Amino acid sequence: MSKQVDVAIIGAGTAGLNAFRQVKQVTSNVVLINDGPYGTTCARVGCMPSKVLIEVAKTFSRREHFDDFGIKGSENLTLDRKQVMQYMRGQRDWFVARVMDGVNQIGEKNIKGRARFVEPQVLEVNGERIQAEKIIIATGSRPIVPPEWHQFGDKVITTDDFFELDELPDSIAVIGLGAIGCELGQALARLGVKVVGVEMLSNVAGLSDPKVNKVAIEELAKSFDVWLETAAQLSETADGKIKVETNDGRSITVDKALASLGRRPNIDNMGLEVFNLDLSNGFKDLVNPHTMQLGDLPLFIAGDVGSLKPILHEVADEGTIAGYNAVQNPVQGFKRRVPLRIAFTDPQVVIVGASFAELAEQDIITGERSFVVQGRTKVMARNHGLLRVYADRQSGRLLGSEMMIPDGEYIGHFLAMAIENEMTVRDVMVTPFYHPTVLEGLDNALNAIAAQLEGGNQGPALKTMN
Repeated sequence: MSKQVDVAIIGAGTAGLNAFRQVKQVTSNVVLINDGPYGTTCARVGCMPSKVLIEVAKTFSRREHFDDFGIKGSENLTLDRKQVMQYMRGQRDWFVARVMDGVNQIGEKNIKGRARFVEPQVLEVNGERIQAEKIIIATGSRPIVPPEWHQFGDKVITTDDFFELDELPDSIAVIGLGAIGCELGQALARLGVKVVGVEMLSNVAGLSDPKVNKVAIEELAKSFDVWLETAAQLSETADGKIKVETNDGRSITVDKALASLGRRPNIDNMGLEVFNLDLSNGFKDLVNPHTMQLGDLPLFIAGDVGSLKPILHEVADEGTIAGYNAVQNPVQGFKRRVPLRIAFTDPQVVIVGASFAELAEQDIITGERSFVVQGRTKVMARNHGLLRVYADRQSGRLLGSEMMIPDGEYIGHFLAMAIENEMTVRDVMVTPFYHPTVLEGLDNALNAIAAQLEGGNQGPALKTMN
């Protein structure tokens, strides 16, 4: 053995870097091994560049209201698509540089190379063997592309490719309308690209509440064609374009197709067979989400590779938990945060706490508020969307919410805090709701629930004094 360490971390993304920082608090005998690009998926090809593009698109789309506002000349505004992509990459590179500032400080403990297990606690990297007391796998994930689509070359792209385009195409099919597909589909349409979105399911952006889902589909359809409950078959035309055909007989020819079909964990060719595990479903059903330990092995899984909660703050938590437990004996379980998912569409889609589908068997009360006539959003000329909040019928405790509303991220975080602290509807109603704010819409939804609770809305929504 050429090297022995206390902990070896495979992968230098968000999870791996958080694990490294945690381990370093206890031992300096740690290595970080990375194969592939640095800078994290979020900063390079995920959260940050997509949000820059979305912001540009949203700003450009506001010209539709300029005439009403008395701002003249909107019909003369034009868009330089090449400059849009250059600006986006410039911002993206700034975020990546911030990540790299931390990576560069790791020094010789950062090993560039591919790690492969040769024994359960022995890795081989660049021909060198590293024996580790504990190992953390944080190798991330990659976009799913059906094998038969590879024949189309750069006509079929993923988010790994999209942000490197010199210029936006004139037309694109977005295959898969999860959060990323909805975000990019709407943004591209607002930037003048002809977009069609294709989704096998009847719901979009991960929504399960049928009322909110209906609103979301209607809002997205204002920007681009939405084809639901159908698969897409691709073929190449004689002039080098992509023809998209669906099971229900629709078809369109586009310049490119964006495969937005989810992500696959990076566990190939790692020598994981030394553990004799059934990895047909990856690590998802094998990892304890509270300790991040894989069974009773000296092995911890963190981040997208585990396919548990592939959202940045959850991934960061998993890295921290894995790093903490890799230098502890026995391991410590940690309660995970209240689930919170946000799609940065316009309006934003937010799912917080338990989803509508997860509460299907529970006795709940639902309060809703349309944002079509909500004061603050009317002022902003963004009056659209729907908020639905779920509470336990007996206790009045808040359980979850689904929404598509302007600036929903703020109500989502507010509700996450309330749910984490096991607050009831009436507990939340005693907090101030300033006028006019988007949060007033939440107050309306909570009042609708309170009216259905035992005792109804009796007296002011304030605490009494002794």
